[in-house]
Amino acid sequence: MQTDHSLGELAVRFGLTLRGNPDLRVSRVATLTGAGAGALSFLANSRYRRQLEGARATAVVLSEEDADACPVAALIGANPYLAYARIAALLHPRPLVEPGVHPSAIIGARVRVPDSSSVAALAILEEDVEIGERVSIGPGCVLMRGARIGADSHLVARVTVHPRVCIGERCIVHPGAVIGSDGFGFARDGAAWIKVAQQGGVRIGDDVEIGANTTIDRGAIDDTVIADGVKLDNQIQVAHNVTIGAHTAIAACTGISGSTTIGERCMIGGMVGFAGHLTIADDVAVTGFTLVSASIRESGSYSSGIPAEHTPAWRRTVAQLRRLGRTRRPDGA
Repeated sequence: MQTDHSLGELAVRFGLTLRGNPDLRVSRVATLTGAGAGALSFLANSRYRRQLEGARATAVVLSEEDADACPVAALIGANPYLAYARIAALLHPRPLVEPGVHPSAIIGARVRVPDSSSVAALAILEEDVEIGERVSIGPGCVLMRGARIGADSHLVARVTVHPRVCIGERCIVHPGAVIGSDGFGFARDGAAWIKVAQQGGVRIGDDVEIGANTTIDRGAIDDTVIADGVKLDNQIQVAHNVTIGAHTAIAACTGISGSTTIGERCMIGGMVGFAGHLTIADDVAVTGFTLVSASIRESGSYSSGIPAEHTPAWRRTVAQLRRLGRTRRPDGA
């Protein structure tokens, strides 16, 4: 569903400065190179300013420093990407929930589906599941006994929610996500492994988004906790008893080992690995491919990955590292 808005309305609504005709209207968003009449685009990075030369969008959201190079109407703000995100949400609102329960859905005992909520084809809601108002349960989702889903949340498709999982309000869970499966807990018995019962649950706050095929394990005893406003990308592993603080964002393929606590407002790059039982302070940024093997007590940016280079140069670097290890004195100096 698309809506139509004038540039003057958008400028007032989002606190932007307009250079151009306030009566021009936009109904969709598009890239700078692909936009045409009726489309809104944005420029968030001045390195791509040259793309403005041939812009055919009705308007572009950009910063003051780039506005003079814009050949079409400009909506100017201090944070163009944020302004664009808010306008895009207005132009392309999430479809309204179409209430009702599909005939192929299976609804267990003591489950009440509110009249405002939707349960799609082949979804399964086991006994004692609780769902709030305007919740959308997509096709093929499985909500196991006692799971709870807060108002206005949306499980897109094939989401599995285990027992003792509570998902807050206005959350989005993308296809293939598994929430509340057993953590990786085993005790050694000689050459064998004995499974440690996982008795905790998962508590997810409000306004959380969980990407496709991401997995969040239940706690061993206490709960795994995902606080309000957390954003998780695709294919992330959150192990048992992990705590992720409010408004932290984590990119794809990151792995977080058990009992690690990540603070609030952190930004974690893709394919970062966290060892277990660590504490990460608030307002920490970790760049992609970093291995975090010790707690981080102070805010700031942290890195450890070595960028790619030509194979011969990489081999020389590795050889030098090995020589350094062999030449250390017995006292460790």
